[in-house]
Amino acid sequence: MAVYTQVSAEVLAAFLTRYDVGELVSAKGIAEGVENSNFLVETTRDRFILTLYEKRVAATDLPFFMALLDHLDEKGLPVPPAIKDRGGVEIQELEGRPACLIRFMPGVSLSHPTPAQALAAGKAMGEMHHAVADFAPTRENSMGVDTWRALFARCGHSLDQIAPGLYDDLGRALDKVEAAWPRDGFDRIAIHADLFPDNVLMLGDRVTSLIDFYFACTDIRVYDLAIMHSAWSFDNAGRNYDAAVGDALVAGYQHHFPLTETERALFATLASGACIRFALSRAWDWLNTPPDALVMRKDPLAYMRRLHHYDPTLAARAA
Repeated sequence: MAVYTQVSAEVLAAFLTRYDVGELVSAKGIAEGVENSNFLVETTRDRFILTLYEKRVAATDLPFFMALLDHLDEKGLPVPPAIKDRGGVEIQELEGRPACLIRFMPGVSLSHPTPAQALAAGKAMGEMHHAVADFAPTRENSMGVDTWRALFARCGHSLDQIAPGLYDDLGRALDKVEAAWPRDGFDRIAIHADLFPDNVLMLGDRVTSLIDFYFACTDIRVYDLAIMHSAWSFDNAGRNYDAAVGDALVAGYQHHFPLTETERALFATLASGACIRFALSRAWDWLNTPPDALVMRKDPLAYMRRLHHYDPTLAARAA
């Protein structure tokens, strides 16, 4: 179970006295989280998610994330804002970690989204992008295009321990995508940057919540859709592309933001960049996660196979 920091019942019960949420009934670690320690907390009044932010989430970034969630919540979007304590404070400290008590949202995350679910999720992303048009705070993308070269260098030739030739394949892909990456002429707004199927809660074909905004940042708006497309349109191994899901996702998004000719022309480049970003971060984790770690490593090659779909000249050996 991916809970890095344990919280005893006694400590949690005392923590909850800061809030007007009732008394602790039960708490259970949530296995799905891979970045932070998450607990499902039930009180005498309601359910909540308690999140303790681990090393990948900088405490200095939390005000941006919380402000974005508050903004989206005020606009009526289905997101889980943090609960304020009796003094109006959202960001706390618990067991030496920054922590927030977060509104519980109904719904389940998807393993194999259908076209109807992808259509609804694409619409939800479009609604989110409309809602942030007047959101003033900004945050640099900590996993943006300007960070990939350094992460590639840090992984180095150890990449070939994952698969022979991976260093060369990723290097060629990085050269090509960096050279083609758009630097201006595109809308830049607050984006989610990690809207995988497990970060969208649904009941049937209805979106009930967008969650886990801890990679949110200011970047190219349509890049957010490209990230989502690369995550939703393939099986977990990245071998099989589901055109019906991919097309439905884009169609849903276009209810709010019809793609321009320029965006269509560069969409494959943006999606290739998404593949590089996740291949690199997964590769770093693969090389640096101890065998006895609480979290399961994710296969970087699954994104190299997706990369081959968007640009058949790249990463053919991973296909």
